[in-house]
Amino acid sequence: SQHEARAMVLPLHNTGHIVIDNALRVDWLEVCPPVSKVLVAEHDLAGPTGRLALEDNGLDDNAEPETFICGNPPYLGKGKKTEDHQADMDHIFRGRLKKWGYVDYVGCWFLLAADYCRSQDGAVALVATNSLCQGRQLPQLWPAILNRGIVIDFAHLSFKWSNSAVHNAGVTCVIVGFRQSTKLLRRQIFQDEHARIVNNINAYLLDAPTIYIESRPNTLSGQLSKMITGSVPNDGGNLLFSLEERISTITTLPETAAMFARFLGSEDFLHGLDRYCLIIGDDEIDLIRSDTNLNKRLDAIAALRSVSPKVETREILSKFPHRFQHHADMPLQSAVIVPSVSSERREWFPAGLLPANDVVSNLAFTIPDAPLWNLSLIASRLHLVWIATVCGKLKTDFRYSNTLGWNTFPVSPLTEQNKAELTACAEAILLAREAHFPATIADLYDPEAMPDDLRRAHEANDETLERIYIGRRFKNDTERLEKLFEMYTKMTAAAPKAIKGKRAA
Repeated sequence: SQHEARAMVLPLHNTGHIVIDNALRVDWLEVCPPVSKVLVAEHDLAGPTGRLALEDNGLDDNAEPETFICGNPPYLGKGKKTEDHQADMDHIFRGRLKKWGYVDYVGCWFLLAADYCRSQDGAVALVATNSLCQGRQLPQLWPAILNRGIVIDFAHLSFKWSNSAVHNAGVTCVIVGFRQSTKLLRRQIFQDEHARIVNNINAYLLDAPTIYIESRPNTLSGQLSKMITGSVPNDGGNLLFSLEERISTITTLPETAAMFARFLGSEDFLHGLDRYCLIIGDDEIDLIRSDTNLNKRLDAIAALRSVSPKVETREILSKFPHRFQHHADMPLQSAVIVPSVSSERREWFPAGLLPANDVVSNLAFTIPDAPLWNLSLIASRLHLVWIATVCGKLKTDFRYSNTLGWNTFPVSPLTEQNKAELTACAEAILLAREAHFPATIADLYDPEAMPDDLRRAHEANDETLERIYIGRRFKNDTERLEKLFEMYTKMTAAAPKAIKGKRAA
């Protein structure tokens, strides 16, 4: 009862001490010393009431004591950390991590908790946003945690968490338990109301080998086409035009009609926005300069680039304001476009197909002249769960990366028949979208309003692809990931070690 509970602790006794300090700047063993020392101190200071409380709980003077540490550290992802937070992280990570720019602030507590477990042969359970077990920060942080005998003994997979606070923002969390392997009894993964015993739990919270997936300059599967970043104008918007501005420019200077191309980033593709860019050849400068408005645009680009902190931009590109900073390879026939960000509510990643004369911006990725079965892979549930885990999230949205998501994606060997079947699936998805014109991609992939024919096309694509992998549909996303990690482990062991390079462009 509450009365009995109060009797165990009230009146208060001088049984410990309170330390007010930064948890990342104090020695945890000083604040919470080894339990044998704590026992002596508590026995001497508690008095008869304190000793009686131990006995009432089934403990006696010979019982092995336990220390419980509870806390609520700030999570603070990339871009939300102040200089003080950065200084704390530098204090904790320097000399232990090669890089930590992507690591959430709460990662400091994970590392210190692992240290405490080693010193006490203890166990830890921490709640964190699921970003800590995804994306680029994972291979930066977790190798330093899971070493010298520390293993993950249980995990609760992603779940939504929110509270009743006035400005509460719901987040997706995980629970990770880890301890010294000397006290490991079994490993368990919890999901919803189910639990299963597994052989191993890696940092991605999967029953799979302990591996860390990092960016690759080339695809792990040689069958996949190369995915590149789009074109970079670096123009302050002066080479970009709305539909109305394009019409006005062509009306004034008809020769520019052939110079315009549709320009698409992620938002343009997903929401059906009309933007255009002006592609100006070196031999067309005089024509463009003859128009007052276009001449002002070029002067504005030159002024912008002339004050760039980058030497190349300042000293070279500023002299050629009509050129893009980077122009991606243009396709001869068509190109797959892959948004860099997509809503987590979508059940499939909404890549698409563009005609040859469209220009993809650096806010999306593209595969010029790719066989259409590549689109089938990107649009599959199998690929979505891979990039959600490996690439991580931007806030709560899926964040895509060509070098981290596409280049690492394990693909079963595809026969010509497999490719033909996947090509037919991709065509069915595109035709289902076209049947609902002028609905945008964002409209079509709203899970509450997705057309039945488009959903059926995606389901058929998933079944075709998954039968190639295991001869049947996967039972759930966990099974999908575990198969992909198994394949990744085997493929990377068999392949020559990749040489790290710059981001594919």
